[in-house]
Amino acid sequence: MKTGIHPTYYEAAQVVCACGNTWTTGATKEQIKVEICHACHPFFTGEQRIVDTEGRVERFRRRFNIQ
Repeated sequence: MKTGIHPTYYEAAQVVCACGNTWTTGATKEQIKVEICHACHPFFTGEQRIVDTEGRVERFRRRFNIQ
């Protein structure tokens, strides 16, 4: 392998979710911020919550006049 071309690998990188859940993993960044994790994702929690990305749900509802 060539030396000096690989990013720095952090053994104890901190991952922080918007819901407040945190865990440690290995990554090339020291801190990673995510919006959805396994603790708050609707698939894993079983809730029927719509995960809105950039207002797509509102745009869809306006387009088809859905209340």
